[in-house]
Amino acid sequence: MQPITTFSKQQSKAIRYLLTDIDDTLTHSGKIPACAFHALENLQNAGIKIIPITGRPAGWCDLIARIWPVDGVVGENGALYFAYDEKNKKMIRKYVKNETERVNDRKKLSIIRDKILKKIPGCAVSADQHYRETDLAIDFCEDVSPLPEEDIIKIVEIFEKHGATAKISSIHVNGWFGSYDKLSMTKIFFQDIFDLKLDDILEEVIYAGDSPNDEPMFEYFPNSVGVANVLEFKDVLIHKPALLTEKEGGYGFTQMANHLLNALSPR
Repeated sequence: MQPITTFSKQQSKAIRYLLTDIDDTLTHSGKIPACAFHALENLQNAGIKIIPITGRPAGWCDLIARIWPVDGVVGENGALYFAYDEKNKKMIRKYVKNETERVNDRKKLSIIRDKILKKIPGCAVSADQHYRETDLAIDFCEDVSPLPEEDIIKIVEIFEKHGATAKISSIHVNGWFGSYDKLSMTKIFFQDIFDLKLDDILEEVIYAGDSPNDEPMFEYFPNSVGVANVLEFKDVLIHKPALLTEKEGGYGFTQMANHLLNALSPR
C-alpha cells in the first residue's frame, strides 16, 4: 500500500468515476464529517461521477440516491442499485433477485438470525434491519459493545453453515443467499446506467474502502484506496488496496478527494 500522494497528477486527471464505501470510509465515528460531504459535492461539480457502494439497506439507498450529490448507489453488498432520474423524476431500481425470491430468502435468514442471537451473546440485529430487502445484518460494534474477533468469526460460520454468503464490514456481519457481491452489481450498474463495460475503463475509476467486504473491489480496481483505518484488517485482507490515506474515515476520504481535485485544478 503506497501513500495516496504517490498517485500521479496524470493518473488523477484520468479519473472520471469515484466509487466509495460509506461506513468508516465516508464516516468517522459514525458520522459524515462536513469536509467529506463537501468533498462529494466538489467532486461531482468537477465532473466526476460518484457512486457509493455500501452494505447499508435499501431504505437508506433510496434517500442517498435522491438527496446526496451522487449519481446512484449500490446497496446491501451488491443485492441492488438505485439511481434517481432527475429529468423524469423517477427512481430506477434494480435487484439481483425478484420479490418472491427476496421474501423466501428473508424467511430463511430469520432462522439464521435466531441461531446467531442464541449462540453469540452480545451481538444484535442491526438497527437498520427494518429497511433491508435482501440480507441480514448482525451488529458487532455499532450499537453494541464491541465483540471479540472470535465471536465475529463464529457469526460468519453460522451463516455459512446454513448456505449463506457472509461478509464482515467495519460494524456488521452481513449474510445473504447468492453469489453476488459489491463488484458484480457495480458492473451491472455501469452497463445499465452509463452503457459502459467496467472492464474497459479501469484507469478512469478509483475505489475507496476500509474493510474485508471491500476486498473484491480492492482486488479488481488497480486504483483502489484504503482510508487509514483499513490497517486494522491488514492481517486478514488477502487483497489490499493499492493506495493508503494518512487519515482515517471521512477525513482520509477528504484527503483522497482533495488530491484528485488538485490535479484537476487549472493552476
